This record gives sequence, C-alpha cells and structure tokens, in this order.
Amino acid sequence: NSMALLGVPSKLLHEAEGHVITCEMDTGEMYRGMLVEAEENMNCQMSDVTVTFRDGRVAHLENIFLRGSKARFFILPDMLKNAPMFKRTTGTKGLGMGRGKTMMHRGRGGFRGGRGGGGGRGGGGGGRGGGRGGGRGGY
Repeated sequence: NSMALLGVPSKLLHEAEGHVITCEMDTGEMYRGMLVEAEENMNCQMSDVTVTFRDGRVAHLENIFLRGSKARFFILPDMLKNAPMFKRTTGTKGLGMGRGKTMMHRGRGGFRGGRGGGGGRGGGGGGRGGGRGGGRGGY
C-alpha cells in the first residue's frame, strides 16, 4: 500500500481531492478552486480556479497545475478534521513508534546531524528540530 509510505500532509491533500481548496504560493498568489489531483510531492492539479494576485487583481482559470515545492500553505475543508489519518493509534505515545532505548540515547550527545535528536520532545542538537527549543523530530 503506497499510501502507508506517505506523510500525513500529503495524505491529507489526497483526501481533499474533489473538494474546493485554497493554495497560497511562495510568490503570494492565492489559488482557490476544486482540487482534481494531488501528488505525493504536493503538486496539485486544480480546476475552476479563482486566482488573486498580490496586487489584488483577480482572474478566473479553467485549469492550473501548481508545483508543490512552491506552495506556502493550503487551506482545506473543515470536514477533513475527521479524516482517518488523525485517528489515534494505541500505544504510540511518547517515543514515536517503538524507537528502542538505544536510538533514544544515540540522538543525545555524540551523534549529531540526522533528524533532530532522541524520541519524545526536544531531542539532541541534530539537524532539524533540535536546538530550536523543543522540536519534535524532523517532520
């Protein structure tokens, strides 16, 4: 199942297919329309789109393809709050799924880099998340 490999944000974007979403791009344009398809990398194909440019001008587009890496944020329908990927699974509290104790200690001192230190909250000084005061791993 390829969906199991995807992160929650891209799964959530998939769930929004067929619904009206808004996407703001790095350039400041806002695109509001029906999400036809979302890819793993967050590339989006939309139809019946209203685009609002930074200077306030508005235009209507039949179809548009937006590059996911250039998206600043998405506004999705409220109904997706009940999407299946938000259901709590039992026993995964604290350490992020079964990262044994050895991994936890490894993230603390000598091992730098990687993805922000040990399990739980705040980990070591590694890559993302660490050092910034309570990052939670690197996602």
